[in-house]
Amino acid sequence: MTVEPETRIKLQYGLNEADCWRYFAIGDERQRIWERHRQLGVRIVRIFLFDKYAPDPNHEWKLFEAYIQAVLNVGAVPMITFAKFRRPPDDPRAVRWFANQCSDVVWSCIEHWGGEVVRDWYWCVWNEPNSTWIGGGLSFEQYRRIYEEVAHGILRWLKSYLGTRQPRIGGPAVEGFQPFWLDWVYRFISEIDPSLIGFVNWHRYADWRDTGEAGAPADERTLRSMILWQTEDYGARAQSVARLLNGSGVLNICGEWNAHSHYVPAVRARFNQSLFGAAHGASALLHLIRGGADAEMLWTGTDEACGYGVMDKSGTPTPLFHAKHLCSRYLRCGDRIAFPGPDPDESGLQIARVRGDDGRKSFVTVHLRDEPAEYVLADARDCGRLLKIDGATGNQVREETADGSVSFAGYGVAVLTNE
Repeated sequence: MTVEPETRIKLQYGLNEADCWRYFAIGDERQRIWERHRQLGVRIVRIFLFDKYAPDPNHEWKLFEAYIQAVLNVGAVPMITFAKFRRPPDDPRAVRWFANQCSDVVWSCIEHWGGEVVRDWYWCVWNEPNSTWIGGGLSFEQYRRIYEEVAHGILRWLKSYLGTRQPRIGGPAVEGFQPFWLDWVYRFISEIDPSLIGFVNWHRYADWRDTGEAGAPADERTLRSMILWQTEDYGARAQSVARLLNGSGVLNICGEWNAHSHYVPAVRARFNQSLFGAAHGASALLHLIRGGADAEMLWTGTDEACGYGVMDKSGTPTPLFHAKHLCSRYLRCGDRIAFPGPDPDESGLQIARVRGDDGRKSFVTVHLRDEPAEYVLADARDCGRLLKIDGATGNQVREETADGSVSFAGYGVAVLTNE
């Protein structure tokens, strides 16, 4: 068994809270939802303004305040996404109007929470500008003008609190299905003043088609295999962005991801909110860590019939929640990690070996096939606890005594640990 050199995990965990933000911010079960966020170790929550039915701070301040305060209550910081405006993007007056709207939000937040708090928040300009469906299909030149105007407006109020800190302003939140998505990242960091950029945000879903749709395989087993095969691309994309950033200190953030983004909720739920989605999610997180991403924000946290979320409006978790919880619990920022073989394409098993500075040792394993299997991990014989979710456990994590082996009833995620 070959083992790559150990590296330090730097990934920060996060979630998007968008379409169902009311349940998260002001719903009857919000306390339970917040506790779920804490269990996941969420450090960044991406929220939306001027889109996704979000409250307008200029007219609904109390709702917006509750939205932000919910993020702070879970121990995270917000990534406030100024999603878009519905005026002609080539109109300089429209761009100035939008920039003023955004900078007014920053000023109001500083007045309410204080500059020493707000300086640590993230500010994302636009959402998927390269997508006609989501972000209006802007040209990069149009986006650059909007970004620069908004960034200068943000800095007008934030700069005096930053000291030597780089402002956490970023974009372009590119949609990853589009060809030449990486060109947007290259132009973003090459053509915009570096003093205006704190992070790069990019999105990635594995597929959007149902079986037999738009050239997709008619057999669901084949389609699922194709989706799981693509999890490696999360790491490849993270590495590509990191090469462009070239040690500049700009953060490399996968701001939106999940297995499936079909336009019908029931279809995407079949892939996202299932044991298949749990295996896909854990595998994607391992590859993001391996690729050196600084942060990730799964789409989404709270969900009511949207087909994406890790929990419903009452805080009841999905299998994807349990998979992400196992990862955030045993793949902690600062831990040492290595990826021993064999090749998951051949064995069906993806493995990460993790060591904490406190003597904690764990093996995070993901079974990527919908069939029974048993594996022996010789190096894990001193890990006496096994925590697992698979077809035999249902929608829960079961704990067992471990002896260095792990068996799966279909797709699953398991951790062997000495903790």
